[in-house]
Amino acid sequence: MANEIDIVQLLALTVERNGSDLHLCAGSHPMVRVNGNLAPLSEMILDAGICRAFIYSILTEYQRARFEETLELDFALVVSNLGRFRCNAHFSRGVVEATFRYIPEQIPPLESLGLPPVVKRLCSLKQGLILITGITGTGKTTTLAAMIEEINRSRTGVIVTIEDPIEYVFSHNLSRIKQREIGADTKSFPIALRHVLRQDPDVILVSEISDLETISAAISAAETGRLVLAALHSGDAPNAIDRIVDAFPKERQDQVVAQLVNSLQAVIVQRLLPKADGTGRVVCTEIMVMNEAVRSCLRDRRFQSILGMIELGGKDGMMTFDESVANLYSNGLISKDEALLNARDPNRINAVKPAKKGFFG
Repeated sequence: MANEIDIVQLLALTVERNGSDLHLCAGSHPMVRVNGNLAPLSEMILDAGICRAFIYSILTEYQRARFEETLELDFALVVSNLGRFRCNAHFSRGVVEATFRYIPEQIPPLESLGLPPVVKRLCSLKQGLILITGITGTGKTTTLAAMIEEINRSRTGVIVTIEDPIEYVFSHNLSRIKQREIGADTKSFPIALRHVLRQDPDVILVSEISDLETISAAISAAETGRLVLAALHSGDAPNAIDRIVDAFPKERQDQVVAQLVNSLQAVIVQRLLPKADGTGRVVCTEIMVMNEAVRSCLRDRRFQSILGMIELGGKDGMMTFDESVANLYSNGLISKDEALLNARDPNRINAVKPAKKGFFG
C-alpha cells in the first residue's frame, strides 16, 4: 500500500483541495484541514512503517540526526512545481508522525486579509514593538508576512527576519531583506537578537516570542529605535501584555512594564471564523494601539482596564473582538451562532440587525 501513493502526491492533493495542513498519523487516513475542518485525503490507512518511510524520505541526513537526538524537528520543505511547506516531525507513542502546513508562494497584499486600515498605518512606524497574537492557526504568520511586504514595497531599509522555520520567502524590493532560520542560520532566537543590531536593521521580525530570553531581547531591540514585529500566542490584547509581564520574575516586572510603556506600539489579535455561507473563513480582530490612556493602564498595571480603553479608542483605530464580531455578523459574513460564540457580550450581538433578513435562519 505504501507504493500506491507517496508523500509528494499527498502534499499535491492537500494544495489541490485548498487545504492548510496535512496530518500523517499511524492508524489513520492521511488527513487534510480545509477551512478549519479535518477530512480524509485518501482511502489508505497509514501504519508506523509507512509514516516513517514518508517522513524520512524528505529529511536530509543532518535533519534525521537532529530528529533522532531531540525527538522533535521543525523544518521547511520546498516541493518543485508545488510550493513550500512548514513541517513538524515528532514521535507519538514511539511512532514517527508529522504535520505539514502549506505556505502559498505569493504573499497576500495586506488589503486582501480583511484587517482594519490601522494595520497598514502601523507599517509606517519607524520604531517600537508591534505584537501579532492569537492561538495557533489564526493567520499570524500571514499577517506578519503581509506587513513586512508592505514595508518592503513602500520604503527603503534593511529588514531582518528571524524565523523557525522560514515560511514565506521575500524578494528584495525597496528594502533589503535578510531571512535567518533557527538551526540553519543561527542557533536560537535570543542569540540572533543579541547580534541583530550589528546587521544595521531598520525592521526586525521575530516569528515567535515564547520564552523570557526572547521576549526580553525583542523589547530591548525595540527600545533601540528599530521597528520590531513579533508573534505571540495569546487570546486577547490584555492577556498578551499580562503574559509578557508574567514571563519575568517579580523583581524584574516593574522594569519590563516601564519598557513596554516606552516601546510597545500596538497589539493585533486575530481569530479565523467560518463564513456563514461555508466558503471559507474570515478574520476577526482585536486591536490595541498605545495612547496615553492605555499607557496609564499599563504603567499602573491595571491590565483589567485596558479593554475599556480599547472600547473608547476608536479614533486611534482600536477595536474589540465584540465590535469586530458584530461588524462581521451585521454584514452577513458569519452566522449568529458563530457571533455569539466569539463575543464577550452576547447582548451586543442580539441587538445587531444582520444585512439580510432571515439569512441565518
